[in-house]
Amino acid sequence: MLMIAAIIWGFAFVAQRSGMMHTSPFVFNGIRFLLGALFLIPVLMVRRSKEPVKDDANRKHFWLGGILTGTVLFIAASLQQIGMVYTTAGNGGFITSLYVIIVPFIGLLWNRNINIQTWVGVVLATAGLYFLSGINIASPKSGDLLVLISAFFFALHVQIIGQLAPKFNPVKFSAVQFAVCSLFSLIGAVLTEDLNPKGITNAAIPILYSGIMSVGVAYTLQTISQQRANPTHAAMILSTESVFALLGGWLILSEDITPKGLLGCMLMFAGIVLSQLKKFQKA
Repeated sequence: MLMIAAIIWGFAFVAQRSGMMHTSPFVFNGIRFLLGALFLIPVLMVRRSKEPVKDDANRKHFWLGGILTGTVLFIAASLQQIGMVYTTAGNGGFITSLYVIIVPFIGLLWNRNINIQTWVGVVLATAGLYFLSGINIASPKSGDLLVLISAFFFALHVQIIGQLAPKFNPVKFSAVQFAVCSLFSLIGAVLTEDLNPKGITNAAIPILYSGIMSVGVAYTLQTISQQRANPTHAAMILSTESVFALLGGWLILSEDITPKGLLGCMLMFAGIVLSQLKKFQKA
């Protein structure tokens, strides 16, 4: 299920970048997360009719957890969406995939050690990021930098889901976090953006794909899968979204893949994989 989510998210980068040609970040996110929440309503009704309702052990923790997760997702998705305006689908996919490197570091909060291959992976991934997107200390690209910051919040989101998913009904929990993310995004749209109906209409296909497939399907698959998968393993699988983002940008948006970019991709992918290899992990 995690691999399916990764494929959906990879091509979602293309949809997000395409949608940004017609509408604004908060509007795009507000509508797509609302669609994702609405998409789960019939799913919840079907599950309710076919199986007993799983009582939440603590309703207060359920709602607090849903609000916390939705807030973190809102910050991550907003930074990513704004950054996608100023970068390519391929860059956005690979930079976002750095969360797989960040997840073990955040795991320190749960007393998880950082092993040697993670440090090597960080060096390789950082070098790959430089070659891929041309970031430098003196003049970083704003879009790449925003997507990179969003990666930290996506990593935090993966860790929180890993802690909370086993405790609650995953579909119900997903619906709550999507609704919270949508609410904050729509508030941001009203306060800071121009609500252009024509732009929303022109971006209908990217919004529908992002709302139903990326949010409703992929994020819910992540929540369901993380009931059993540990955050680091989940992040490793989900990081393959970057490969499909690069492929989608090349096939659909005709974005170039240069030799320097390929070198960056290989270094980043090597760092991501190396950081997760179990055979190098300490007992």
